Amino acid sequence: MTAQARTGTDAPEAPRDLAEKSAAQAKEKLETMTAAAEEATDLLKHSYAMTVTGIQDYNTKVLEFTNANIMGAVEQATKLISVKTPTGFFTLSNDYANRQFEILTRQAQELAAIVRKMTIAV
Repeated sequence: MTAQARTGTDAPEAPRDLAEKSAAQAKEKLETMTAAAEEATDLLKHSYAMTVTGIQDYNTKVLEFTNANIMGAVEQATKLISVKTPTGFFTLSNDYANRQFEILTRQAQELAAIVRKMTIAV
């Protein structure tokens, strides 16, 4: 009887080595895929957290600007009530329009900066 026939565990060396190498490669690939999946998960968590924070910052600024703009409009209306001449009315209105344009431009820039920060961080 040959050595292979005597024991069922004796297999030719080449197929056993091939099987061990294949198993080692499969384990290595699985570890690589697991690490990549963990990295992707961490990136998504970070991205989500940054997006939520950015949206909160954006909404807070919008509310702040809304409040400031309403207060400015009320102040302007109060001034207009006390105007005695058409020239005074147009002067106040023109000044208000110029101020509001500057304010709205600054506010838009601040909101754009928040969005830019949010997209860069992600």
